[in-house]
Amino acid sequence: MLKNYIKIAWRNLLKNKGYSSINILGLAIGLACCLLIVLYIQDELSFDHYHEKKDRIYRVVHDWKEKNGMETHQIWGNAPVGAALKADFPEVQKVVQFSGQISILLKHGEKAFQEERIFCMDSTAFDVFSWKFIAGNPQTALTAPYSIVLTETMAKKYFGDSNPIGQTLEGGVTGGRAAPGIYTVTAVIDDLPSNSHFSFDALLSMSSFRQSWSEVFDQWGYVDFYTYLLLPEDYDITKLETQVPDFITRHQASQEGKYSIHFEPLLGAYLNSKADRQPGPVGSMQNIYIFSIIGVFILCIACVNFMNLATSRSLERAKEVGVRKVVGANRKNLIVQFMSESLMLVFFASLLALALVVCLLPFVELFAGKRFTFASLFNPVTFSLFIGIVLTTSLLAASYPAFVLANFKPVKVFKGASHSAAGGAWLRKGLVVFQFGLSIALIAGTFIVFSQLRHLQQTDLGFEKTQMLVVDFNYDDQVLQNLEAIKQTLAQQKDVLSVSASRSIPGSYFPNAGTQVELPDGEMKVLNQAIFEVDVDFISNFGVQMAAGRPYSRDFPADTIHSLVINEAAAKIWGYSDPEKIIGKRFAQWGREGQVIGVVKDFNYLSLHQKVEPLTLRLEPLSSKFITLKIRNAGTLETVAELADIWKKAAPHRPFLYSFLDESFNRQYEADYRFRRLFSAFSGLALFIASLGLLGLATYTAQQRTKEIGIRKVLGASTFSIVKLLSVDFLRLVTMAIFIAVPLAWWAMNLWLNDFAYHITIQWWIFAMAGAAALFIAIFTVSGQAIRASLANPVDSLRDE
Repeated sequence: MLKNYIKIAWRNLLKNKGYSSINILGLAIGLACCLLIVLYIQDELSFDHYHEKKDRIYRVVHDWKEKNGMETHQIWGNAPVGAALKADFPEVQKVVQFSGQISILLKHGEKAFQEERIFCMDSTAFDVFSWKFIAGNPQTALTAPYSIVLTETMAKKYFGDSNPIGQTLEGGVTGGRAAPGIYTVTAVIDDLPSNSHFSFDALLSMSSFRQSWSEVFDQWGYVDFYTYLLLPEDYDITKLETQVPDFITRHQASQEGKYSIHFEPLLGAYLNSKADRQPGPVGSMQNIYIFSIIGVFILCIACVNFMNLATSRSLERAKEVGVRKVVGANRKNLIVQFMSESLMLVFFASLLALALVVCLLPFVELFAGKRFTFASLFNPVTFSLFIGIVLTTSLLAASYPAFVLANFKPVKVFKGASHSAAGGAWLRKGLVVFQFGLSIALIAGTFIVFSQLRHLQQTDLGFEKTQMLVVDFNYDDQVLQNLEAIKQTLAQQKDVLSVSASRSIPGSYFPNAGTQVELPDGEMKVLNQAIFEVDVDFISNFGVQMAAGRPYSRDFPADTIHSLVINEAAAKIWGYSDPEKIIGKRFAQWGREGQVIGVVKDFNYLSLHQKVEPLTLRLEPLSSKFITLKIRNAGTLETVAELADIWKKAAPHRPFLYSFLDESFNRQYEADYRFRRLFSAFSGLALFIASLGLLGLATYTAQQRTKEIGIRKVLGASTFSIVKLLSVDFLRLVTMAIFIAVPLAWWAMNLWLNDFAYHITIQWWIFAMAGAAALFIAIFTVSGQAIRASLANPVDSLRDE
């Protein structure tokens, strides 16, 4: 019996190749989208799960709370906390600390590269984290000073296929952490998995750091370390956290109760951490929810499309149902037969979906920023989820058409009254409204995402961004000793308008500094805030405007040791809403005392996800890492080539490493750009699938009204009037979908925009454009069937059957 059902189903599919192809394609695209979303979400949720002791690893979060209620939470903190926790709490089995990311010039023979992804790390790292060793001893790899552990890619980069163990790399200046020296390769490990919340290319031994700057390891106020703990299995972290206040008091780690710590599980580091100064990029649980909802939407739209296309053929199958019932087929037999056809369509759609995903995998990285392999596609979890999605889709999509077709009454069928009940018609229309409501919400969401990211690019950040070329010389001593001469030499190039040097630039790393400033009542209050160490030309070169006072000047020699410039946010946090009133107030910062001489207008040195935070600009050119040139033709190869020649003569020992400030600053939005690409791609596919569903309903309606159209044509109706007759109902459905979708999209996208400190206000025209796009697509889809019906010969439709 089953064999016969399958045979009949196969014949029907072959008989209606166009219908079958459209139905399979729509469902396959929906399933493929769902599978890609599953791969993306599964990868996001898998971060750090490769560590064998993942459930026992926690990290220290450093908390600061000021009297004015301002709170700061950072992963980046002091060094003493690690040793103190290990000494005070026996349940802390291991502590591993590592520095902030280091930029270092490494050389081996003729090979020299400036490496950006390097940490100084404790030797206990390999007792806590599960990084696979290719060569070397995990117990001793990071114990001796000037030891270096390389990843496999890094080892091949410098040593090719030769054995790197015992060989050396010459290390240049690392910005005050590990000193220059000869580093011995002690181990090689596998490249870190992509699903790690921080990654690196090499590790330097922390003892190298201790040799060059030992005093900071005893300073609770110095911030430059990440601290991770290994605790016993099934340990209740609240037991440790309840002892934190006594711990802070015992070590006198806080002044006026402003500083404390708490602990964060490793498995929450990527998606759930809200702290600043992360050791690597963080994900977004909100985005996971959004893509999960989009996946469900697309699957629902695909199922609705499938049902509409199936029921659109009900009139064609009506007589078949009537004949089968007359010759003895019961309702169960018919349901099984039509379910067989539907399940066969779903089966072919599933195969096509897998083929589409396999073909798209190489291109997914361009959209999602992730690289998926065939192994990830066919691993047990992913494949089980896909099978579950297919089975769910089969039940949802196949059951309704089967029951509708099986319910036709033979007597009504042979009388020509095979139209489905009014309830069925309303259900199909409701499904179209549902489809297009979701599609319109996604279209509006896409417009909003594009508008917000365009806003990020076009917003006045308060500094010059578009004509700035940045040269990274990585604190090189020889460059610093001749900094002014090199600046003047570069400034002589015809396209260079101005030059400055600084330790930080907008969008890059910057330290924090405890700074005392005199309050309006005369009290000296210390606050911890961001600091840019700059030269005298920084403010003018970057086009930063003054709100009060003056910038640094060569006309005032005392500026080098007794002056400080801050931003408006810093003035406000010290109690000066009018920046003019802080001018002349006393300050003390990192051993320097004097007066505040100027307040710059707030500029966005961080991404627009964050509000402008308090910032001090300290005159300290000899701490510089970057030289920034404002040039006329930032993008011309000729200008860059000339600057490279000048650099080669001025600093022949260093490569000319340059970037454009707008490009480097916008890298902060890479995750947002990926989100935009994925959101727009899935929205477009959802709309395409919905259009197929509308095509199905248009076909169904045209079939139902064949005789009516024939009569109207005989009576003189024009093609336009018939097209209008068939189209108006669908346009009403889409219009209804617009009114349902608008509040849904407005609510959801406002939640997304709240993640940005500076964002657009959602305008009415965005929803008008989304609705107009949906109406246009609906008209284009429906009009084809309407025109085809209107051009049909009325003799054929009115012939006595």
